[in-house]
Amino acid sequence: MKKLVLVSLILAVMVVALGAFTRLTDAGLGCPDWPGCYGFLSVPKHEVHIEQAEQAFPERPFEAHKAWNEMIHRYFAGALGLLILIIALRSMFERQPNRPKKLPLVLLCLVIFQALLGMWTVTMKLQPVVVMGHLLGGFTVLSCLFLLYLRLTEYRIPGGDANLRPLARYGILGMLIVILQIALGGWVSANYAALACTQMPVCEGDWAQKLDFAGAYSIGEAHNYEYGTHSYPERMTMHVAHRFGALFTFLYLCWFAIRLYSKASSALFRKLAIILVLVLGLQVALGVSNVVFSLPLWVAVSHNLVGACLLLVMVMINYSLFRKT
Repeated sequence: MKKLVLVSLILAVMVVALGAFTRLTDAGLGCPDWPGCYGFLSVPKHEVHIEQAEQAFPERPFEAHKAWNEMIHRYFAGALGLLILIIALRSMFERQPNRPKKLPLVLLCLVIFQALLGMWTVTMKLQPVVVMGHLLGGFTVLSCLFLLYLRLTEYRIPGGDANLRPLARYGILGMLIVILQIALGGWVSANYAALACTQMPVCEGDWAQKLDFAGAYSIGEAHNYEYGTHSYPERMTMHVAHRFGALFTFLYLCWFAIRLYSKASSALFRKLAIILVLVLGLQVALGVSNVVFSLPLWVAVSHNLVGACLLLVMVMINYSLFRKT
């Protein structure tokens, strides 16, 4: 079971990366239908099939590279769903002491809902709320798989340290802050606002006069949300909120890491504090690089992945703080 969960965890990381790659290459509607592609089970390859596809979806000209990006993401996500189904079934029918029973079922429900979000992403033409929900769902599946792996790992975690008990609630708060910051980043990405500010550390011009939070976080109606529907001031507001959120997240997690390191009596927590700072620093560097270098694809995908790693580090820290044996 532990090896199966590990394989699923690795596959989930790949699915998150492929999802980011699909979104950043504007391939979210590379296949305008679901679960197939232009009415076929796979990407059309022959000229006659391509002609049929373009006749069936005249509003969406066939682009092979975008279609493949979309379908490869679906293939990997489908494989992950099958593995999670196997994990859930084994947890239900194999009688093993101390093996988690509820978490695999929660994972199965999550991956089913994630599949629905993937379908709605296409059928609702990249509606930003759905796209952001799909991103958060992927991170949730990844985090739950990591938590399941930790629970299946047979080693003693030195929890219950009296010096660290007051920090436990701050660890939970830190994880919630990271989740909120991921959501802010997901909203920026879903609304194509990553390049709404092109200068550092603040936006160009009289940016403060253009802030429009009500419009930035409104849900408009459109036939197709590809490339965004919000105005420039609204997108700039999304970007600014994400930047200020990043600053607050950085300061809070640095403070938390320092407290964790100074209060810990075991090497495990000191190592986790160091890892937290390193991952946090890398994430900030990637975020700055996105702006300075105008959103290079590999940097943007890495920013997504390192954000997932930051969340996993917080999951590990909180699990270690609350686990007593």
